[in-house]
Parts: sequence; structure tokens; C-alpha cells
Amino acid sequence: MKIKVGFGFDVHQLKENHPFIVGGVNLEHYKGAFGHSDADVLLHAICDALLGAANLRDIGFHFKNTDEKWKGISSLILLEEVVKLLKEKHYEIGNIDAMLCIEEPKINPHILQMQKNIAKAAGISTDDISIKATTNEQMGFIGREEGVVAYAVCLIQKI
Repeated sequence: MKIKVGFGFDVHQLKENHPFIVGGVNLEHYKGAFGHSDADVLLHAICDALLGAANLRDIGFHFKNTDEKWKGISSLILLEEVVKLLKEKHYEIGNIDAMLCIEEPKINPHILQMQKNIAKAAGISTDDISIKATTNEQMGFIGREEGVVAYAVCLIQKI
């Protein structure tokens, strides 16, 4: 069995009066992430980790931010598409470990729903998805609530 590890990173600006979708959950907050799709920073980092592990380039290569087809699309759909690409190369997901770096809102109350959303889109168990959150201790663009960052690692294996 061939096992591979992938790493993903994403960052999005936060803007007032904009939806804030993280892990497929719409968070109530006065600011939200801005981007071409729904700007789900967590799912974008996960997609990049999975694509990288399978040597399939990155999310921008497959879902260009200049293509109207992807404008405003749910990143859960992007994750489903990434999983299809993995299956075409005969890989399955072992696990996903992700970290959000954000000051507000608090993520902990939403983690279970995020895990359920990701599990459904990726076709894996919630037990194989870890989501954590931390602040930036009010430092830098994250601390000033100008942006949000997510990191993800994953393990995939040949089937």
C-alpha cells in the first residue's frame, strides 16, 4: 500500500457585511471571507492538501478564480470534485487534520457540524477529520480581523 501526505494552506480577506462560510457552516459575524467561490478558507486548505498529496497541483489549477463556473460555488462541491480526482488516481483519504487561525467568531461550537459537512463531501468518517482553531493573540492581519488563515494536512493511500 502506498501512503502519501499532503499539506494545504489558504488565506482570505475579511470584509464587513459579507457571508462567512467555514467548513460549510455559515458563521454569524459582522465580517466574512471574500473570494471568487464562497471563500471557505478551511475547505480550500483541505482541498490543497489532498491535491498535493496526490501530485495533482493545487486548487487554483483545477478551479480557476477567473472561471464563472466556480463563482460563488460552495466549496463543499469543490471538495467533492477533488475526491473524484483522487479516486481517478486510485487514492482514498486516510485522515484530515486542519487548523484555523482566527480571532472571532469562536469556532468550537461549530466544529462538529464542520466535520459532518466535510465527511459527507469527502466520503469519510467524522472520526477521520480533526479541526482545531487558535487565535493570533491579536497580532498581525489576523489579530486585526483583516483576514483568516487555515492549514491542513492529510494522509491518502493507494487502493
